[in-house]
Order: sequence, then structure tokens, then C-alpha cells
Amino acid sequence: MRQTVYTITNTARMMRTQYSGTILIVEGSTDSRVYGRLVSKTECRIIPAEGKEKAINALEMLEKDSFNGVLTIVDADFWKIEGVEPNNSNILLTDSHDLETMILYSDALDSVLSEFGSDPKIMDLGKPIRDILLESGLPIGYLRWLSSTTKDNLSLKFKKLSFDKFVNKNTLIVNIDNLIEQAKTNSKNSKLDANATKLKIIALAGERHDPWQVCSGHDLVIFLSIGLQNIFGNHRGKNVTPDVVEGILRVAYDHSHFSLTNLHNSIKTWEKANPSFKILE
Repeated sequence: MRQTVYTITNTARMMRTQYSGTILIVEGSTDSRVYGRLVSKTECRIIPAEGKEKAINALEMLEKDSFNGVLTIVDADFWKIEGVEPNNSNILLTDSHDLETMILYSDALDSVLSEFGSDPKIMDLGKPIRDILLESGLPIGYLRWLSSTTKDNLSLKFKKLSFDKFVNKNTLIVNIDNLIEQAKTNSKNSKLDANATKLKIIALAGERHDPWQVCSGHDLVIFLSIGLQNIFGNHRGKNVTPDVVEGILRVAYDHSHFSLTNLHNSIKTWEKANPSFKILE
């Protein structure tokens, strides 16, 4: 991790020799592409890190050298549920769990549904698609939270998790037992106590946390893709992949959506506190 942080800071220093505007550090390349369309192309340059911790560490390293005009935007993850707030005014958080959930919360979702959804099938659902996605995403969201260092530190691996092993493709209902077993197998963690973990997920669900803070946007996109393929999609939705869905969502998310967010307001506040530097158009 240290080498990556040094790379980010050196990139920022090199950039500053030719450019006097704002430098924005974000978590990764996909975040960089989204924010790149939302900020001023002349007043703000973006550097993607390889994760939240590296982005924050790079900022802190730059600040030790009195490096001005740098802002870091990272995913809130579970911080807002846990009552954690950045102790640095140069660190801003997404409104909800991550950038993807912010996009799904916005009307950008309508662009995906207009392309791949079936209006009659969506009407027959009886509830908003966002509510269905959140209900499906909560169990895995709680398992992710339990796995984090601030909870049980289970060190579970969620990348390449086989959703077809625990999701009913016709209802999007998650089988918690199968979810835990799949996460256990995917993580090669034979010591995970499945029964105790299930009880903890149920207990967390009983606390009724804000689902937009619990659910991972990546998970919700996968549920959306499964739903389009099997429940509420048109003929084009039958083969739509999560990558395609996520790509369309990112492209559809524009200034009109971003301007309605708390993050946008926080950036404007940052600009007022740093009048020599600009981020937004």
C-alpha cells in the first residue's frame, strides 16, 4: 500500500509543477470517470487511488508537506451508520454507502429501465424497484458490515461471489444460509460460524438501519441485472449483464442529478473555504 500512496503523492506533486488548480483524489478509476464528467475540466484534475485508505493516506501525506488545493472524496461505506465522521475538512463522503448507490438513488436508474425494462411487468411488481433492490441487498450488506474491521473482522471476500447460489432469480429473495455458505466458500474460510453469523445478520436487520447506508451499490446493480433478466425486463433485458447496467448508470448520471446531493453542497462549502481553488463548473 505504501508504494501506491507514494505514487499518488508524486503524481500530485508533478501535476502541481504545471498546474495550479484543484487536485481531486478519488477511490478508483470508475469513480474518476464519473466525477470527471461532474467537475470543471479546466479547474480540477482527478487522481484515482486504489481504495479508500490509500486515498486518505495520500491526502494526509500531501498535507504534511503543506500541499494546498487538494480534496479527497471517498465512499461512506458504513461510516455514517457507525457515527464516524472525517476529522479532516478535505475529506468528503458520498451521501449513501458508495457512489453507485448515489447513482441508483437518482433518476439515472430510469435510463436503464427505459432501455431494458418492461413497463407492464414493472407495474405488476406492486412496489418500487428501488425498494425491491434494497430488500434484496440488505442481507449481503449486513454480512459485509459484519466482515469489516469495525465489526467481527471476518475478512470475507465478496469479489466474484456467485449470486446464483443464494438468490432466487424469480423473486430476488436471498437465502441467508446459502449466502453465508457461499461467502465462506468464496473466502476459503472454513472456520466461519454460519449459525452465529446468521443470527447476527438477523439482529442487525432488526435494528432497521438506513438501507441506503447498508447496501453496496455493486450488489444492487447485480440484483438489478438479475431482475431485468428474469422478472421485469423486456426482450433486451434478457441478456443484460451487471457491467452493462453499471456502465449505463454511470453515463446517465449527470449534473442535474449530482446537483441535488449533499456531496455537491459539501463541495460548494469546500470551495468557499478554499477560494483560490474551484471544483464545480
